[in-house]
Amino acid sequence: MDSYTKAFKNYAVFSGRTTRKDYWMFVLINFLVSVAIQSIFPSTQFGGNINNQINILASLYSLAVFIPGLAILFRRLHDTGRSGWWILISLIPIAGWITIIVFATLKSEDKDNEYGPKPVGQTVPPQAPTTPEQKA
Repeated sequence: MDSYTKAFKNYAVFSGRTTRKDYWMFVLINFLVSVAIQSIFPSTQFGGNINNQINILASLYSLAVFIPGLAILFRRLHDTGRSGWWILISLIPIAGWITIIVFATLKSEDKDNEYGPKPVGQTVPPQAPTTPEQKA
């Protein structure tokens, strides 16, 4: 839940980096909240026309998480060493979204990059000693 609240604390911060865990926890919680809203509050009649059914609460929630969702995806792309503008590839149907999902699942860069320092809480796995001095 901390990952979810961190995304809202950085509501419109498109610079910097975010960890893989923080990004995917945000996505998971968004998915669960959306499913809960859809199941608890089914579509309601809006505008008096039976063909214009819309879940008002789901629409408001989607609007509320749109900017934080974009911002956290930009920061996630930065964490993998890519520009946030790679998000535009998602405009290509299917292949674009697959590319974004692959980028979001890639391992973070272990060092500081042009988008900022390594996010706090992200650990670098220990390296095996390579020289005799390091082995001793």
